[in-house]
Amino acid sequence: MSDALDFLTLEELCSACALERDWLVVRVREGLIVAQGNNDSEWRFTTATVARVRRMREIERTYDAAPELAALVADMLEEMDALRARLRRFPG
Repeated sequence: MSDALDFLTLEELCSACALERDWLVVRVREGLIVAQGNNDSEWRFTTATVARVRRMREIERTYDAAPELAALVADMLEEMDALRARLRRFPG
């Protein structure tokens, strides 16, 4: 079971990623970012979500991308990271 320190509140995630609360709330409600809890006052985010949020925000800003496109690119980058990690575990 995860320790409570492994999770961030909405405000902590916004602070860690230097973003506006509304930006994150919209993306959670659209299902682009996963949160545990029933509403924004109860939402908890894993520490892994920090990297996803930062990627999505950067993609949106840099390429003027729609949130859905930024989420799709973030999904692909996460999958590539996972595949690279699997490859590193197997000697060559």
